[in-house]
Amino acid sequence: MTSHEQSLQYLQSLGYRLTPQRLLVLEIVAEGGSHMGVDEVYRQARAAYPYMDLATVYRTLRLFKQVGVVTEVAIGNRLHYELTDPGEKHHHMVCRDCHRAFNLSPHYLEEFRDTLIKEFGFAPDLEHFTVSGDCVDCRAGAAPAAGSTINNADNWENAES
Repeated sequence: MTSHEQSLQYLQSLGYRLTPQRLLVLEIVAEGGSHMGVDEVYRQARAAYPYMDLATVYRTLRLFKQVGVVTEVAIGNRLHYELTDPGEKHHHMVCRDCHRAFNLSPHYLEEFRDTLIKEFGFAPDLEHFTVSGDCVDCRAGAAPAAGSTINNADNWENAES
């Protein structure tokens, strides 16, 4: 079963109606394969369904984020979305210079969570977490690959190699 199909089943199990607009937005994000900006989702949705409006796309993506079907990451000054498995943690590192996004393995944040709980008695919400900074290419002064704005490495070690 694909992540798209799992997401549909998950939404149904929560009692959400699968309206044509919701189905279309979910399909676009699922087929996008990576972090998609709202404007890109809207443009594709509008091409498939001319009566789609931007507010519907925003509301739908916000709902999907709330229930854990998509993850939201700020890249530059825009929000981007990608399909994620409901209930699974999904973390990013985003370069503030070139705006590439890297997936961050959850085990790094488990140590952080454990430290906060142990030292401060504070249990952080780290289900979807984004760290901003400078990637290895930008720190070295190297230009990222032409047209490359997103890197979907499994974790930071893979992104640096």
